Amino acid sequence: MSKPIFTGCATAIATPMNSDGSINYEEFARLIDYQIDNSIDGIVICGTTGESAAMTDEEHVEVLRFGIQHINRRVPVIAGAGSNDTAYAVELSKEAERLGADALLQVTPYYNKASQRGLVKHFTAIADSVSIPNMLYNVPSRTGVNIAVDTYIELAKHPNITAVKEASSNMATVMALSAYTDLDIYSGNDDEALCCLALGGKGLISVSSNIVPKEKHDIITLFLEGRHEEALELQKKLLALDKAMFMDVNPIPVKEALNIMGFKAGECRLPLCSMTEDMVAKLRAVMEPLGLVNKV
Repeated sequence: MSKPIFTGCATAIATPMNSDGSINYEEFARLIDYQIDNSIDGIVICGTTGESAAMTDEEHVEVLRFGIQHINRRVPVIAGAGSNDTAYAVELSKEAERLGADALLQVTPYYNKASQRGLVKHFTAIADSVSIPNMLYNVPSRTGVNIAVDTYIELAKHPNITAVKEASSNMATVMALSAYTDLDIYSGNDDEALCCLALGGKGLISVSSNIVPKEKHDIITLFLEGRHEEALELQKKLLALDKAMFMDVNPIPVKEALNIMGFKAGECRLPLCSMTEDMVAKLRAVMEPLGLVNKV
C-alpha cells in the first residue's frame, strides 16, 4: 500500500478576489500562511471552494503555480485538475505535476454525465498521463454523477489512483471502500468526518478549516489517536459553524466568513453572488461565540 497523500485535515482553500474580480495573490499567500501556522495537514488548491469553475485556463494554472511555490513543501498540495473534458483534464494534470503538486484531485465529469464505464475510461486516461497520486472526488450533489462501488474497485487497481474524497454522504459506500479497496478515504463533508474516520478514513478535506484550521486539525488528530470522546466534543462545538458554511452555495459563506474574520477574501465570481444582509448577520452570530469576528 502506498503512503497516504496526507493524514489529518486538509483545507479546500478559498481564492481571495480583489474588488474588480481579479485574484488577490497577496491575500492568498496570507491565507495559506494562516493555514500552515495553525497546523493544517494539507492544502487543496483550485477545488470547488477555490472557484476553479469560474477561472480561465491561464488563471487556474497561475493560481496553482503561485500556491505551490508559496507553500514550498511545508505541507502536501493537492491540485484540483478535474474537468468534464478528459483531454483537458489530462493536460491540466500534467501541468500541475510539472508545477510540483504532490497529488491531483479529479472530480467526476459534470454536465455531460459519464456512465460508469465512461468514468473508468476517463479517470484511467488521466492517471495514465501522470506519475503522482490521483484522488477521485465523488460529489454527486454538484456533478449529477455518482461513482459506484464496483467502479471504485476497478479504478483502485490503477497504481496512480490511490485515494478518494467522498462527499456523497453515503456511509455504506465508505464502508464498502474500506472493505473492498486499498484506497485512502477522505471525508469531503465537515459534519461527516468522524463517521468516515470510524469506517477507516485517513482524514478530512474541509471547508470550515479555512476559518478554524487548528480546531479541525485537532478533531482529526484526536480521533486518529483514539481519543474519540475528545474529538467528538470538539466537533459538537463546531457543528453550527460547519452547517453555516453551507447556508448558501459553497464557497459564498466561507468567503464571507473570511471577510468577517478580517481577511480580504472579497466576493465570489458570478454566477455566485453575495449573501443577503440577514444571512450575513446569522453567519456572524455563529462566529461570534467562537471568537472569530475580527480575529486576524
